[in-house]
Formats: sequence, structure tokens, C-alpha cells
Amino acid sequence: MSLSPRPTLETGTTSFAAAAEAHLEDVHAYLVYLTGDRCLAEDLTAAAFEKALSLWRRFDPRRASARTWLCQIARTVALDHFRSEERRRRREGVYAAREPREEPEPTFGQGLSPALDEALGALSPADREIIALRVLLELDASTVARLLGISSTACTTRLSRALHRLEERISHDVRA
Repeated sequence: MSLSPRPTLETGTTSFAAAAEAHLEDVHAYLVYLTGDRCLAEDLTAAAFEKALSLWRRFDPRRASARTWLCQIARTVALDHFRSEERRRRREGVYAAREPREEPEPTFGQGLSPALDEALGALSPADREIIALRVLLELDASTVARLLGISSTACTTRLSRALHRLEERISHDVRA
């Protein structure tokens, strides 16, 4: 019986530990924007990095940066979560609206005005996602397009529309 050597967690010159440490905050911030819920984002971040660790051997730095690759895994984990939650709700037959929190916590980070935080929270998950990827993580349009499986033109259009809806929401809240 021969023992195989312990698998290494290095791909190219980057180790998984280094990539995880370098991009943990970005992936978590992306998931906060995507979900609008810090606690859920923490759980999904852990699940995403667990999945990334198991898939690290497949990471090809020629195809995408570690940051992009990790965000793509995080997106997949989040979408899987949303699908399973939807199935659970269907099984239970409950389509109740979310109850408002007594004291809403800032959804998108420290330093945002309450009006901007509320307006971002009112956007659809798709709008929050495109804003998170392009504005928060500052990924270029082609990278975001590849991550979302859309064209660069569609990515730019989605961002423009999401920012327009955000602007409308803020204007509406200011007038109210």
C-alpha cells in the first residue's frame, strides 16, 4: 500500500491560503450586496470558501484572477441558496412578505447615508449584484459580464439601469 503525497493547495505561484486571505473581504462584501443580509452573507462566504478550497486544483490563473474566480463561486453558492430557499417556501406553502426589522442594520457598509443604504436595500437582488460587482469591487465590464454569463453590452446596460433606479429611489425618498 503506497501513500500518496499530501495534496498541495498551490496553483501556479498563488496558494489557496494567500488567495483566500487577499480576497475574503471582497467576497464577503459582494455577498452582502447580493443578499442584503450580513449574517446570511457570512454563512455564504464560509460556504463559498469551503467550495473554493475543494475546487482549488481547477483554478486556472490564465482564465481569471483569483478574485474573479472566488466571486464566481460565491455567486454560485448564493444562487444555490436562493433556489433551495424558494423550494423550501414552496414546500411549506408560505409566501409571506418579509417582516420589517425593528431597527434595520446598515446593509451595505459603514459610512453610507441612511437614505442611500435604504435605497440600495430597496433594489432588486440583480440590481444590487451588478452595482456590487462594478462599483464596490470595481471589476471591469468584461469580467462582470463573464461572471454573470452575459455580454459586455448587457452588463453596461444593466448597470446603467440599476444606477438609474437607485437615483430614482433616492430622489423619491428625499421628496417624501
